[in-house]
Amino acid sequence: MPATAAIRAHPPTPTPPSPSPLPIPADDLSFLSRHLGPNKKTEKEMLDTIGLSSLEELVQVTLPPGLASSHPPKLPPARSETRALADLEKLLSANQPARSLIGLGYHGTITPPVLRRAIMEDPGWYSSYTPYQAEISQGRLEALLNFQTMVLELTGMEIANASLLDEGTAAAEAASLAQAAVTDKNRKTLWLTPGLHPSTTSVVTTRAAALGWRILISEKFPEKDASTLFAGILAYPESDGRLADPRSAITNLKKAGALSILVADPLSLLLFTPPGELGADVAVGSTQRFGIPIGFGGPHAAYFATKLPHQRLLPGRLIGVSKDSAGRTAYRLSLQTREQHIRRDRATSNICTAQALLATLASMYAIHHGPKGLRQIALRVHHHTRRLAGGLRSLGLSIAHADFFDTLRIQGNPSTLERAAASARLAHMNFRHFSNGDLGITLDERTDDAEVDALLKFFGSKASRAESAPPANLEAGSSIPSALARSTPALQHPIFTSHANENELLRYIRRLAAKDLTPAQSMVPLGSCTMKLNAASELTPLGWSSVAEPHPYAPSEQNPGYLKMIHDLELWLGEITGLPHVSLQPNAGSQGEYAGLLSIRAWHQSRGDTQRDICLIPVSAHGTNPASAVLVGFRVVAVACDNQGNVDLADLDAKLKEHGPRIAAAMVTYPSTHGVFETAIRDICQKVHQAGGQVYMDGANLNALVGICRPGEFGIDACHLNLHKTFCIPHGGGGPGVGPIAVAPHLAPFLPAHPHETLTKNGVGPVASAPYGSASILVIPWMFLAMVGGKGLARCTEVAILNANYLAKRLSDHYPILYRGAGGWVAHEFILDLRPFKTTAGIEVDDIAKRLMDYGFHAPTMSWPVGGTLMIEPTESESREELDRFADALISIRTEIAEIESGKMDRARNPLKLAPHPAVDVLSDSWDRPYSRERAAYPAPWTRTWKYWPTVSRIDAVHGDRNLICSCPTVEELSS
Repeated sequence: MPATAAIRAHPPTPTPPSPSPLPIPADDLSFLSRHLGPNKKTEKEMLDTIGLSSLEELVQVTLPPGLASSHPPKLPPARSETRALADLEKLLSANQPARSLIGLGYHGTITPPVLRRAIMEDPGWYSSYTPYQAEISQGRLEALLNFQTMVLELTGMEIANASLLDEGTAAAEAASLAQAAVTDKNRKTLWLTPGLHPSTTSVVTTRAAALGWRILISEKFPEKDASTLFAGILAYPESDGRLADPRSAITNLKKAGALSILVADPLSLLLFTPPGELGADVAVGSTQRFGIPIGFGGPHAAYFATKLPHQRLLPGRLIGVSKDSAGRTAYRLSLQTREQHIRRDRATSNICTAQALLATLASMYAIHHGPKGLRQIALRVHHHTRRLAGGLRSLGLSIAHADFFDTLRIQGNPSTLERAAASARLAHMNFRHFSNGDLGITLDERTDDAEVDALLKFFGSKASRAESAPPANLEAGSSIPSALARSTPALQHPIFTSHANENELLRYIRRLAAKDLTPAQSMVPLGSCTMKLNAASELTPLGWSSVAEPHPYAPSEQNPGYLKMIHDLELWLGEITGLPHVSLQPNAGSQGEYAGLLSIRAWHQSRGDTQRDICLIPVSAHGTNPASAVLVGFRVVAVACDNQGNVDLADLDAKLKEHGPRIAAAMVTYPSTHGVFETAIRDICQKVHQAGGQVYMDGANLNALVGICRPGEFGIDACHLNLHKTFCIPHGGGGPGVGPIAVAPHLAPFLPAHPHETLTKNGVGPVASAPYGSASILVIPWMFLAMVGGKGLARCTEVAILNANYLAKRLSDHYPILYRGAGGWVAHEFILDLRPFKTTAGIEVDDIAKRLMDYGFHAPTMSWPVGGTLMIEPTESESREELDRFADALISIRTEIAEIESGKMDRARNPLKLAPHPAVDVLSDSWDRPYSRERAAYPAPWTRTWKYWPTVSRIDAVHGDRNLICSCPTVEELSS
């Protein structure tokens, strides 16, 4: 099918894949029973505790009247794990295996088996959340700091973040940084060179169109427009292989008062002068070829590095070095005040989820190979490319560029090129096809001499490898231009040379994993984060070559299985939401918001309503909402909430009246961010529609709706879904994620386009570098939905609501529940109000969060959406036993607070204020605290049978921001 058809085509009802002929074991008939925490017996006991008789009654009393759908979504019947795996394997077997030498930012790579087994397949790595609680996240923080250090050493820049979503997004974010950095805000021209990957140009152009930037694409520096330039983006090397010296362009940009952005291949930087030494202001790119499978387009970790003056404009997460209360080195998220969850519409970026798991993998790939090994890989790739170029020239063909790294643009007789491409296709090899008939070939670390021989034979060569033997010394055989040859060694930090063998590397990875508290050890009840089970069966297909190897720009007829799987998922998500048109391209929830608001903006423009630029957003909204609205050129107007956390209808009416003709959209979260089902949601939608606006729903809380309510039925026009929350893609320590957008039929023409597609007049460009975003991990929600079916999905939601109400009931005698819906019920999450304890005991929310670590629990979401509170979301996957342990921990902490309130414990030196308690402190010869070591370390019975030990004490956040260090400390610094 055409590349865009799978994004936009939606038959009315989904059909299941053909049944597998394999026999299914009798004990493998119910995945649902393994996904859900409570069994039937405990479910009944929990219902008794909250005073209800059934899950149906629970839904009836919690949902507003008339909101529930009359039937579950029409999904294929639930399948067992074995059946679902067999069906998906059969579906994907329709793909035609091919070796893609297309390039375009996607390269064949070899994932070291130790990294596949110890990271990609380890729930301790893939199931963790963004490391907001730094004391129990030291392992993944160190791994991400390694990534930042790798990027800094390769690029020669001064500060790097902990990854971005993909190369195109990184380039767009770099342009936004540049526009914010220039003094003259009237500069609106962005220069792009033609050497960028087409997908990168398209994603940047989408950003430019929304923000009113003018795009100039030219090979030469645009002298006539220099006074209006704010940045230029150049490729290094270029997409078709050309290796050009960017120094003159960088100098011209600097003279013009604009910033220079280099999109650089990280492997090439082992050989070529790094961007920082060339004078560039920003360097971005993709680390996909550092051991991360192509996966039909993703997920992959992009990198972003810049100079220190721009540190507070940096998008995404930033890992920094700080100290704990004992002065020990510790890692944390730094400069969070620049991020969207704090600065909202004034944030530097709307991105929160990045690609943490893939960044960890890329950094470990660098550690695995070390600087010498990586340079040898780069030299070998370059050698094979030179050998191929020489062979092609000897056959009478031309190579478009004299200097190159791994990519050749081949010119010659059209019939010769066509025959070569046809021969390659018969041998299951893909080349890049340029519009003028040229061919492109990009080599990679999987290329060997035999492959080069095969390639030359496609073009008519009769020579054998013996006639063109490789040099014994790749360094001596290199033909890198001297002006661009790297003179400074890369990856000199000891971390890249300290784990040279697999034993050492495996132990290092395990030591890091042991430092973290994740869902693999205990419940992680983060509100609005949905830390549910990531079942092994859902993740199993990620290891299949049919999932890992296809190239996103391979001929579509080669991957019908992938396209069918994607099409199934689009159908199912459309059925679940009641919004039948779906794009899976957005590779994070933030990008789903961005895509959805772009579609609304384009719809208004197509109707001539170009004046509609106001986006109404409740003050309780996720920080990404206002940040995303600003990103599409909307102006944010805040709507108040009442004392129950609901949208204040009177204030909404006032804002609609004040801004009526300019209303473009309203963004809502449902259930609300306060954990309740607002009764007025239909009225809100109706009021906005009457004003001419559209209603966008943030899908962060969809785990309270799927299977029992359809947003499209109560007035929602567009909604993004977090597949890394509701549909079981693991969080990976802060990514990957997928944030597909589902829209009503009138918005369907404005879904994100294919990156290589020519846009229609009012069309919306791509928001990701690949047509289907992070396509490989779409197998996870496909498996989840295939195994639960429509009825099972509804039951998941019912149990999620049950678990939340059960936990709220257990805690309500000890802590105030801040908001409840009609009838006193909560949705799938709820908020504990801890603010009174600051007055009565000097205890703040941070103290309780840190004390929970001693009990073996990750804290719930802190101080959001209300300061001084904890938001708790247990999900459907937690058993009653785990819920009870968590409740007992909080009740025990409340007892400790009572002892402080009564004067029995000191207000300044108590187990909460001095939490957490790492083993190094508890076992120290010196113990001067006015409570016992036993109380510090073993506050609950279960901690005696299994104990998680934080590895550092409380981290000094102020020190970390005031003394910003965002690369690995030296041995001397660690020992000081």
